[in-house]
Amino acid sequence: MEGADKFIPTPAIVIDAAVVRRNLDAMAAYTATHHLKLRPHTKTHKSVKVGRMQVERGAVGLTVAKSGEAQVMAAAASDLLMAYPAVDPQRCMQLAELTRTRTVRVAIDSALAADTLSSAARAAGSFIGVLVDLDVGHHRTGAQSPEDALRLAQHISKMSGLRLDGLLCFPGHIGGAPESQKPALLALDALLDEVIGLWRTSGLDAPIVSGGSTPTAFRSHLVRNLTEIRPGTYVYNDLNCVRGGCATLDDCAARVVSTVVSTAVPGQVVLDAGTKTLTSDRCGPAPDSGHGYIIEHPEAKVFKLFEEHAQVDVRECATQPKVGDRVTLVPNHICPCINLMDRVWWHEPGEAPTPLPVDARGKVS
Repeated sequence: MEGADKFIPTPAIVIDAAVVRRNLDAMAAYTATHHLKLRPHTKTHKSVKVGRMQVERGAVGLTVAKSGEAQVMAAAASDLLMAYPAVDPQRCMQLAELTRTRTVRVAIDSALAADTLSSAARAAGSFIGVLVDLDVGHHRTGAQSPEDALRLAQHISKMSGLRLDGLLCFPGHIGGAPESQKPALLALDALLDEVIGLWRTSGLDAPIVSGGSTPTAFRSHLVRNLTEIRPGTYVYNDLNCVRGGCATLDDCAARVVSTVVSTAVPGQVVLDAGTKTLTSDRCGPAPDSGHGYIIEHPEAKVFKLFEEHAQVDVRECATQPKVGDRVTLVPNHICPCINLMDRVWWHEPGEAPTPLPVDARGKVS
């Protein structure tokens, strides 16, 4: 992308379209090879254009976090999964209304969520597919035991307007280099096996077993019970992926372009990209590594952020950035960075970057 950002106002996110396609093609090829369905999470790109690119490459549908995202992504896919518990009437009603034109599923971990979804489905005259969210070790949401998962599944199976479609899990606790993940993934598979066996003994089926994350995506075949995976970050990748061992810098399609606005303090430069661009997220695998990686100055460390300022220690740099210079950063966590932008800049090889709206920006409800 060298030179492509020359006339773009900074700070800005520039997306390398060729890298995006390479990332999408690699995941599509992997899932096809291992007979897994792909239902990518749109939380990273929040773009109807990119969602359509994923569906065109064989994704069976798209995953979202909120009903507002589902309403936007309905323009990209006919099959949507909200991998987030819907418990309030308004959100459930939005989902129920969406089922008139789309297949909609929701992952839940409580009887209250089932009851509220059932009420909304009955009011809309529709059916909502439901997946039981099972906690497999991340300890964020999910039924806490196979027995809890069974009780919730039995409750859902008796609710009008709901269809028990299976299980959902998120192996967010499994990180490290992909080659080190096998023991944890086999343990996950054993837990899923126990839950599915318990359901079958009770006369219930789990036609969908949905899992996966970007760090574990290319090892998902080790979890034999999975029928589909939901990676999200893989489309753009970020420093978490690089330092976690599941991507390289060349796989990072999204770069933050920023301008040096001050060199007044010795040994330091200040960029125009602060928390309102880079967010405050630290790098999970390397929490003390700073707030992003500067491609042109790899020895630099973005050591402190304010809303509109990034303080960068450049004492170890071979060359010193000057006021007015533009630099390119790979952020720690690209997903919230995208959500802070009204638009990103889509860069096709050999062409000038063009603005691409972040269609689901701010859809947090």
